Amino acid sequence: MAKTRAGHHSVYVVYLRNPQGDGRAGYYVGMTGLSPEQRFENHKNGKKAARLVRKFGERLVPKLYAHLNPMPYERAVRMEVALADSLRKRGYLVFGGH
Repeated sequence: MAKTRAGHHSVYVVYLRNPQGDGRAGYYVGMTGLSPEQRFENHKNGKKAARLVRKFGERLVPKLYAHLNPMPYERAVRMEVALADSLRKRGYLVFGGH
């Protein structure tokens, strides 16, 4: 099976409005084989959706991930964790990223 050089997986970040009911915003970090836009639409439509994103997701935040995409699956798995950890270390409330 031939592998593509760049890969077609992506990491993405969704802005969450008040996910814990305390007035604080948060982020959801995920990875997908779809475009981030299609994956976000699927979340909002309930298709393989994270409850937090469906209920509190407002928009994608491409400035946090667009420069990283696309990538091979194995790198996307690692990058999802690294991106979530990076946002947590900067003090943000982060969900997903596993």
